[in-house]
Amino acid sequence: MKFYLGAILLVLFIDVTFQVKNNKNKSSKAADRCFCKLKGEIDDCTCKVETISEINNNKIYPRLKSLLARNYFRYFKVNLKKPCPFWPDDSRCALKDCHVDKCKEEEVPIALKKGHENKYSKEAQNEGSCEEERELGALNTSLSDESKQAFEDWNKYDESQELFCDVDDESSAGMEYVDLLLNPERYTGYKGDSPHRIWRSIYEENCFTPQPEIGYGPSKKNSPSLCLEKRTFHRLISGLHTSINIHLCYDYLFQGNSIGYGNVAKWEPNIQEFKKRFDPKTTSGAGPQRLKNLFFTYLVELRALAKAAPYLEQEDFFTGDTEEDLSLKEGIKDVLSIIKSFPDQFDESKLFAGNPVEAKLLKEEFRTHFRNVSRIMDCVGCDKCKLWGKLQTQGMGTALKILFSGDDVGPDSTVNAHHKKHFQLTRSEIFTLFNAFGRLSKSVHSLEKFKTLLNDPM
Repeated sequence: MKFYLGAILLVLFIDVTFQVKNNKNKSSKAADRCFCKLKGEIDDCTCKVETISEINNNKIYPRLKSLLARNYFRYFKVNLKKPCPFWPDDSRCALKDCHVDKCKEEEVPIALKKGHENKYSKEAQNEGSCEEERELGALNTSLSDESKQAFEDWNKYDESQELFCDVDDESSAGMEYVDLLLNPERYTGYKGDSPHRIWRSIYEENCFTPQPEIGYGPSKKNSPSLCLEKRTFHRLISGLHTSINIHLCYDYLFQGNSIGYGNVAKWEPNIQEFKKRFDPKTTSGAGPQRLKNLFFTYLVELRALAKAAPYLEQEDFFTGDTEEDLSLKEGIKDVLSIIKSFPDQFDESKLFAGNPVEAKLLKEEFRTHFRNVSRIMDCVGCDKCKLWGKLQTQGMGTALKILFSGDDVGPDSTVNAHHKKHFQLTRSEIFTLFNAFGRLSKSVHSLEKFKTLLNDPM
C-alpha cells in the first residue's frame, strides 16, 4: 500500500514539475518570438541593436531622464484646440470634458455639461465608462504663478532672437503651456474607431505604399519594392508608433479589485497588452519588425542630435535662473558628448543622393508626407494622446530639418559664429527634439523590463 501511495505521489510530483517547466518554456517562447529580430544590424544601417541597447540603457537614458525633468524641458507650449483638417471632430474624451457623441449623457458630470450643447448617443464606443476615460485622458493644466512669470520672461528672450523657423501655431490664441511631468504619456483609455482611423490615415495616405497593414504599415503581400528614402519614411513612422505603444503598455492602469491588486489601482507594465501588440502570433508576424523599427527611429534622431551638437552646445537654454541654466548646459554637453561618440551613426547623406531633379522631387514629397502626418495629429481625440503625438512628431520634424539642412549644421558649420546666421532652431524645436528622443530612449530602456517579465512571469 505504501508502495502504491509513494508511486502516486511521485507521478504527481513529476506532473507538477513538468507543468511548471512547460509554462516557463511557453513564456520563454513568447519572449523569443517578440524579440527575435532585436539582434544584429538594423535595416539599412551598420549599427547593431545590441550597441544601442547597451549605450542607451547605461549612459544616455539615465542622463536624459534627469535633464528632461528640468524646467526648460518640462513645460510644452502647444495648441490642442486646432480642429482636425481632414474629417469632422469625433473625439472621445478631451481636455476637462468628454464631448464625444458616443458617450452617454448621464455619465458626464453636470459641471462639465454647462455651456455645452453636445448631444450624446446612447452607445459607448467600447467597454469602459466615459468618466473613467475622462479621468485618464484629461490634462492637468495647473501652473504656479512663478511658472507663469517665468514663461513671460522666456517669451521676451525668444522674441529678441533672430528666429526664422515657423513653429506650429506660435501666434495662435489657442497656445498654452502644459506641464509634461503632470501629464505623463501612458494608458488613457483612448480606443475604438478614432485611434484606428488616425493610424490608418497615416499609413494609407503617407507611407508610400498602396497596401498597408492596418495600424502598422505595409503588409508583406503585394507590397511594392520601396527605395531607401521611402523605406526610411515608413520605418520612422512605424518606430514612432511602436514607441507610443510601448509607453501605453509600460504604464498601464490596473484597476482596483483586479487579480493581485486588491482595492488599489496601480500603473504597471501589462505583459498581455505587450504581447497583443508585438507577438508575431497576434500581429500576423509583424510584431518583431515593429520593435526593430523603433531602433531605426532612435538611430535617426540620435544622429540629428549628434549633427546639431555644435549648435546646441552654444545654446543658452534660458529660463531666467542663471545657476539653473548653467547647470543644464553642463548636463546637455555631457549627454551630447556621449551621443557624438556613438559608433556607426545613421548616414543621412545616402538619402536624396541620386539624380538632382528626381532627388529634389522625392525630398519635397517626403517633406509633404511628413507635414500631413503632423497635421493628422490634430485629429487625435484624446488630449493627452494629442499632446504627446504633436510633441513627438514635431521633434521628429526637427530631426529631419537638421539632417537635411546641408552643411549649415555640423562640425564644419558656422554655427559657432555670431548670430548663428546659417542655421537656427527655436526653443520649441529644441524642446521637442530632446523630449521626442527621450521618449524613444525610454522605450528602448523599457524593453529590458518586458524581456524580464516575459521570461519570468509571476
